[in-house]
Amino acid sequence: SKQTQMLQLLCKCKQSLCPIGSNILPFLLYFNYNTDGYDGDVAEDGKSQDGSETLPYIDESPTMSPQLCAPQGPDGETVSPTPPEGLGDIEKGLEMKKLVLSGFLASEEIYINQLEALLLPMRPLKATATTSQPVLTIQQIETIFYKIQDIFEIHKEFYDALLPNIQQWDEKVTVGHLFQKLASQLGVYKAFVDNYKVALETAEKCSQANSQFQKISEVMHVCTCLCVSGTDSLSFSLSTALLYKPIDRVTRSTLVLHDLLKHTPKDHPDFPLLQDALRISQNFLSSINEEIDPRRTAVTTPKGEARQLVKDGFLVEVSESSRKLRHVFLFTDLLLCAKMKKTAVGRHQQYECKWYIPLADLTFQTLDDSDSCPSIQVLPEHEIEEMKIKISLLKSEIQKEKKAPKGQSRVERLRKKMNEQESWLLLHSPTIPFRIHNKHGKSFLFLLSSDYERSEWRESIQKLQKKDLQACVLSSVELQVLTSSCFKLRTVHNIPVTSNKDDDETPGLYGFLHVIVHSAKGFKQSANLYCTLEVDSYGYFVSKAKTRVFRDTTEPQWNEEFEIELEGSQFLRILCYEKCYDKSMLNKDDNEIVDKIMGKGQVQLDPQTVQSKNWHMDVIEMNGIKVEFSMKFTSRDLSLKRTPSKKQSGVFGVKINVVTKRERSKVPYIVRQCIEEVEKRGIDEVGIYRISGVATDIQALKTAFDTNTKDILVMLSDMDINAIAGTLKLYFRELPEPLLTDRLYPAFMEGIALSDPAAKENCMMHLLRSLPDPNLMTFLTLLEHLKRVAEKEPINKMSLHNLATVFGPTLLRPSESESTKGQHITSASDIWSHDVMAQVQVLLYYLQHPPISFAELKRNTLYFSTDV
Repeated sequence: SKQTQMLQLLCKCKQSLCPIGSNILPFLLYFNYNTDGYDGDVAEDGKSQDGSETLPYIDESPTMSPQLCAPQGPDGETVSPTPPEGLGDIEKGLEMKKLVLSGFLASEEIYINQLEALLLPMRPLKATATTSQPVLTIQQIETIFYKIQDIFEIHKEFYDALLPNIQQWDEKVTVGHLFQKLASQLGVYKAFVDNYKVALETAEKCSQANSQFQKISEVMHVCTCLCVSGTDSLSFSLSTALLYKPIDRVTRSTLVLHDLLKHTPKDHPDFPLLQDALRISQNFLSSINEEIDPRRTAVTTPKGEARQLVKDGFLVEVSESSRKLRHVFLFTDLLLCAKMKKTAVGRHQQYECKWYIPLADLTFQTLDDSDSCPSIQVLPEHEIEEMKIKISLLKSEIQKEKKAPKGQSRVERLRKKMNEQESWLLLHSPTIPFRIHNKHGKSFLFLLSSDYERSEWRESIQKLQKKDLQACVLSSVELQVLTSSCFKLRTVHNIPVTSNKDDDETPGLYGFLHVIVHSAKGFKQSANLYCTLEVDSYGYFVSKAKTRVFRDTTEPQWNEEFEIELEGSQFLRILCYEKCYDKSMLNKDDNEIVDKIMGKGQVQLDPQTVQSKNWHMDVIEMNGIKVEFSMKFTSRDLSLKRTPSKKQSGVFGVKINVVTKRERSKVPYIVRQCIEEVEKRGIDEVGIYRISGVATDIQALKTAFDTNTKDILVMLSDMDINAIAGTLKLYFRELPEPLLTDRLYPAFMEGIALSDPAAKENCMMHLLRSLPDPNLMTFLTLLEHLKRVAEKEPINKMSLHNLATVFGPTLLRPSESESTKGQHITSASDIWSHDVMAQVQVLLYYLQHPPISFAELKRNTLYFSTDV
């Protein structure tokens, strides 16, 4: 029997540990030997094809879900559990949910027993560590058994809470909160995985060096296996049993969440909780797999050495003062830069090697290097924005042509054009320099769109350089073989542009993402810390928000909310930095002090999960640092709606003529004060009006203006300038009708589309004269202010086009979308393409116009008519 086998094995343990073997016996009482359930197959070994040790890959696919606690038929084959007949769909679903939970509970009990079996030798081993004849040192014990105790306690608590829910099952029972809590504690697993390789190496070394520990290792593995099947095979070491089980368990609990959601009605209170737990678990698994994916393939060198591909991707190289798109391959011993060769139709793609550097010879240029830097040509941002608009319009055209009877041939032509434009954007948008240097030769310069990628490449290279690398020189034949292998080894197959994606792939989110960055933990020493937020757009990432710097702390508490506009975005990234105030660290490339990245991470913006009225709290694990944040999403069609205020005593959501009449002013007080403060201390601020202010600060200012607080000027002088800029934008966005009015909106759309310059001038000036006086005065005041901001473009990076992009939709967007009446808008991106482009162009027209005087406009109604 299992019990007899366990007792025999424990006798072996007692002999191995001699004086303290008896300490193990009390732990036996915790075991339940007769549990049934399922568990994933233990990995055959911890090695990849080339013999190197790798982590077991975590399968995230719901299709791989095993049948939980599956009963067996007479022939021993698994039989799918089925709920009793005669039940309705809802009752069947709930009965299936109970079956899934019961099976998971049984497997959870086995898992807890396995963890307990793994912990059995830990206390006796610790006891011997303080004697004259230790089996292992305290450090070795803590390394091998790292976080097992914590994982055990988490699952024991989860099991004890879940059990009574299943015992007292009915349709009102909720378990989602328990799975939510379990998912929120996955950081412990991240720490476990980070320690994986060290634990495995330590266990193997200790087994080889210490016969006592080798015997214990074998015994403890069998103890673990007996909890499942009664096998007495000694073919696995302690390290395999110990290190595989917890990694495998994360996948199992994630798969169970998939099964539970299938059988939980969408209106059941458990559904959003389970969905949230699944999202957190999947994001965790994705982040782990990015780090430990063992499916790398290797190429063998003529000398018989294994060379693995560690990382690859498309980067923009500055070569001969022009930008070139390259596919860069990082192998275990060298970095290879290649370009895709043009091949005939039907032939396999091939790579041509441009250069390579052995990692033993690769260095990153230091800040005081005196090498001449190639000049980086940066396009004006308005050209980038204009290309985005063109691509967006092409997407809309493609969608329309697909629905047309004979539109397929035109679709291919449009796709080709869009591919060209997206490739242009991908080539010209990156601006962040990433320099590498061959210590025996020349330097190379790449441009990246985000500090995130630069950090990833640098960290991957530096990690490989910690090994004992030898410089290598490849013969022309070796280089040809290696370059040819790149095609089958690559992990990134296509240039990251929309036209390379399948039609059924998610188009991303259009609208506003609200993010609260709460806090961060895990810093080893005090520092000045801040976070930046990035989202993807058109194949590359853009920085959208930045928290304030939290000074001299190990646990910053920001609790800052940001509103981020999304343009087909699918991912949110958070980067955590240590602020550097040392002027000697000045970066010669961009004349900015270089801040140190402490950690980085990203989460997928799943439309089904994010599109909810409720906030979703999440955690990003980054290099041992844990950043807590919450997010919720408002789609563009909802965010376009203007909602009048119910309280007419304030200023937000109140008609502009009501406010100016009450104040006896020509321009609302809020507009004048915000403009004055921005011009006083924000006109040199990089990204003013583009970078989001902290939402709580904006709300505080909104309340102060609405209640006419006496301390408003003090508040303005103390407040972060981005919050003041955000308050001004919010005021215009919340007007019950746009500043340029609903009535005139169709005329503005027609006027900006005119081709004849004189006709356009006449029409656009006539429309301004048609505005009510408070609207016109306020518009002209804002117009002159934005022109003054744009004069400082070399410093603040805000051109007239940038400012038009920010303010155009805010000033023109109708309260009820006039442009979409009677039209069928196929997607939120269509609204953006057609309306927003025209709204931006209207404001840009006035911003580029010579100064416009209120008095001259009003003096003569036919002022421009003689020019026609």
